[in-house]
Amino acid sequence: MNTRKRLAAMRRAGALPQVGLLVNPACVIGPDQRCEHPLVDRELNKHLYAYEQRVRGRFAVIVGTLKIISAFQHELDFVSRAQTIAQDKLGYELPADLLGEAWVSGLNLRALYSYCIFRSFKECIEKADADQASWRGRMTLDIKFLRSCGYHTLDVSPCSDGRLQGLLPFVLRLVPDEAVYVKAHAGAMFDVEGDVADWAHRELERLTGGIPGGEDCNYLKVAVYHFSSSNPHQEGCAAHGSNDHKAVESALGRLNELRAAIENTYGRGAAPDILLIGVDTDIDTIRVHLPDADGDVNPYRYVDSGVVYNKTLNMTSDTVRQYIAEVIAKTECSEGWAQGNGRMSDGMRRLIQSFLEANLSQIEYVVQYHAGRYSVIGHNERFICVGEAISELQLRNKFYFAHLDTVEEGATDIDVGIKIFTNLNIKHGLAEPVLIHFYYSSRVPGSRERAILRCRRVKAAIRARYAQLCAQGLIDCQIAVSDREGSERCTFIDDEIQEAVH
Repeated sequence: MNTRKRLAAMRRAGALPQVGLLVNPACVIGPDQRCEHPLVDRELNKHLYAYEQRVRGRFAVIVGTLKIISAFQHELDFVSRAQTIAQDKLGYELPADLLGEAWVSGLNLRALYSYCIFRSFKECIEKADADQASWRGRMTLDIKFLRSCGYHTLDVSPCSDGRLQGLLPFVLRLVPDEAVYVKAHAGAMFDVEGDVADWAHRELERLTGGIPGGEDCNYLKVAVYHFSSSNPHQEGCAAHGSNDHKAVESALGRLNELRAAIENTYGRGAAPDILLIGVDTDIDTIRVHLPDADGDVNPYRYVDSGVVYNKTLNMTSDTVRQYIAEVIAKTECSEGWAQGNGRMSDGMRRLIQSFLEANLSQIEYVVQYHAGRYSVIGHNERFICVGEAISELQLRNKFYFAHLDTVEEGATDIDVGIKIFTNLNIKHGLAEPVLIHFYYSSRVPGSRERAILRCRRVKAAIRARYAQLCAQGLIDCQIAVSDREGSERCTFIDDEIQEAVH
């Protein structure tokens, strides 16, 4: 069913009470026209949608399954029946001790819900290679492409908001890679000192030949803020009070602080390139703010992919690419508040043009598979992840992520996450599942043990900070580690202990 028919059907069913808000501004068309852009990779969109459905399906059945199981928790054959249903509906069994205790104190649905969330997430990690093979193979924006633009490392700091979790493969159509770092912070307010250390580490690797093909390349730091075109005053960035102007200025301020910190420490010219991108999380269009010849980014100098899509819908592929190049060139020459000092580098221009072109497919993805605008424009995450990002799951609104080393430094990020899940879970009587995850290096003796201790310190600090919620059973913390060099991915340490005991 095409988008027009889907919208009409939803209106008849009463599912679209505010029709005006649900129209995608990039796809405003006349009678007998369709939103079918010449540069859209529809085959890739099909693969991404199949991936989205597969992953969401693992979580979507949890509540219904637990409701079925809870209905007969006092029956004599409850445990065996519950396990049969769980295996059939979820694909795995539930903890026997939780089921076995149901006849005494009732079924602990909070604990079972959290267990299912973590177990389904683990299944996504274990099956990531198979789940993602089809779309990874079609994407052309990968590390090889980045190096052709002059960058050996892409360090991205989006807001922690779960709506940006699909940033790489969906919004930017960029293949996740070990040279593409994602470090999310509330409001995109990344830790400058931490990023200086990350830059220095990669620069040392480059100078010692540890980055093949990156010897003459640079480091690129990208900050990604977000906003809501449907409900800008309530569904924008929570960390900035849904103030879009503050979100832009704050993200840009951090980028400039990073450049200044590196140049003040290592000398003029040492700083990495920077880029600022905004995402309308209702429809996944992007605003790319153009650097000038000095690498300076201006919040008023940007190109909007939604406008590009709308203006080029009936053009040929070659004409569209020429149009994008001309829009970039024209925007570079802006005057007044948007004025800059000359043209950006050729590599940066190529990267920006590619991001804008790739995002056209995501705009149409939202049009085709989500009726032009996501039905849930706010939060709908399943759990909170703190520590270091797990790159194997890249999908909108699956989890809220806060990059941190200690709870003290990441307190703001975690507080925002807890506030979000108070509305999503706690008010419905469910616990907030919190996964604490860190990487270790199997090349370094004792690294795994230290990563586990680090997880446990963060877990203890979270339990201390939110003691009342934990005492009520409304926060369920689990810890996990992964190997940067080896094959171990997201091993739940409690699972490991239980296996060792039994």
